Amino acid sequence: MGLAFQNELHDDFGMRPAAYIPYGGADLGEILAVGRAVGDGDDAAFFEAWMAAGDRLTAEAQDAERRNLVASARELHLRASAFYCTAYRPLYGAPTDARLLTAFRKQMAAFDRGLALSTHPVMPVGIPLDGARMPAYLIPAVGHETDVRPLVIFTNGYDATVTDMYFASAVAASRRGYHALVFDGPGQGGMLYEQGVAMRPDWETVVGAVVDYAITLPIVDEKRIALSGWSLGGHLAPRAASGEPRLAACIADPGQQSLAGPFRPLAIKLGASPESAQNLGELDQPVMDRLWQFVTASPVLTWKIARRGFWVHGVDNLRDYLRAIEPFTLDGRVDRITCPTLMTLAENDMLAAGTQQFFDELRCPKTLLRFTAQEGAGDHCESANRSLLNRRVLDWLDGVL
Repeated sequence: MGLAFQNELHDDFGMRPAAYIPYGGADLGEILAVGRAVGDGDDAAFFEAWMAAGDRLTAEAQDAERRNLVASARELHLRASAFYCTAYRPLYGAPTDARLLTAFRKQMAAFDRGLALSTHPVMPVGIPLDGARMPAYLIPAVGHETDVRPLVIFTNGYDATVTDMYFASAVAASRRGYHALVFDGPGQGGMLYEQGVAMRPDWETVVGAVVDYAITLPIVDEKRIALSGWSLGGHLAPRAASGEPRLAACIADPGQQSLAGPFRPLAIKLGASPESAQNLGELDQPVMDRLWQFVTASPVLTWKIARRGFWVHGVDNLRDYLRAIEPFTLDGRVDRITCPTLMTLAENDMLAAGTQQFFDELRCPKTLLRFTAQEGAGDHCESANRSLLNRRVLDWLDGVL
């Protein structure tokens, strides 16, 4: 049994909106109510329960609009977007599930409508990248919507979207006086679901295109642009900082030097030599078979690797997945990070296992923030106490910028 859902994966997915409670994405009672509706149901039951809750919020939002209750309508539309976003997590994988696309399109329609009802309306834009377009939103600083202010660019990880990033970080940054820019890059959100664009390792190119767009905005102080990444973004953000000199600060939550690195000890344990484990895509087939058995024995790993990982990287087997993640590394690039850099390390976050070593290798001005279970912030991306994370990170950023 999880906190609100009986299935372990469902609880992981379903409790994510708890991180958004301080920022208008959900309330605890709503999450618990969906958990009760799902009960011991399967992925379809999970999807249907979250969609029903999202539809209810959308109907309330539309009724509020008819009654000219603009503030309530805005809040309800935005909240509905977070519910639709949660619904399709279990449906990840190729080929794209039609239900996922239905939910995603409802999510973005609700998100767009909510932002359009802001006092200073926010509209979606598309940032060009190699013939595709990255969905993006500039969330202006509260009370400084038309002023020149510093900007924080937020980059996601493996399976979050602009909606998640908005609630998890952008609202807090905008309340603190920063303009915030959220976007879906290759392998993320709309670029993956609608355009079929897979993840790529050269995030400095991706962020370079975002910065190119940002500096055209008259309200952005181009000398004070920070980049913040969470989850896989804790690798992507420092990777970008290693090749994009216009960044004034970098935040990695948590800092990750390599995607393939955590697999190497496991490969050795399963029979690979230390030398062969340095190139996971070329492991001997018996080791690869044992690694595949290890993955498929766990529903959590099956979802993370065989469904999410394969889809995000545009592959259909474990060997090609391991080949795809090998280039996601900062080996030989750490010294290129010159801007002040903050890394987080939550004590129970498995992705933070190598953060201390990565941090120690940095030669730029640097800060490490530790988060504990005692604070309610010891898990991945401090999701159970996101307001604590945002407060400490923004305090650091205030000092840097």
